[in-house]
Amino acid sequence: MKKTVLVFAALIFSILLLFRLGEYSLITGNVTIEIIMAVVAFVFFGIGVVLNKNSLQQKKEIQPQPKVDFNKIEELEITNREYEVLQAVAKGLSNKEIAEKLFLSESTIKTHVSSLLLKLNAKRRTQAVQIAKELHIL
Repeated sequence: MKKTVLVFAALIFSILLLFRLGEYSLITGNVTIEIIMAVVAFVFFGIGVVLNKNSLQQKKEIQPQPKVDFNKIEELEITNREYEVLQAVAKGLSNKEIAEKLFLSESTIKTHVSSLLLKLNAKRRTQAVQIAKELHIL
């Protein structure tokens, strides 16, 4: 965190310095300073790109993708359609939204959700999602 603050402080200071150099070159009519400013601006642009790339790579490393235990899905006798409904429930979709997404009726979705609750031994949808994550099927 301190490193990020120091880098941004240095960038802000450098930008301020570039503005002052630009003002000076405008007053004196010296064109070489403008060329130096352009080079420095490109260097800062490169630094920004590198910092952005590094921060994106760190975010990817933090969130490993959990592996789905397909054997557990078969063991619980969860059908493919029920699994699709479970994934949609985990995303927080309502029965109506799931029905529209999967081109099924809302009553069919209710049946699948009820079946999932029984198979996962859950009382509520949120509990079913929690159990599914603990069993590594989501």
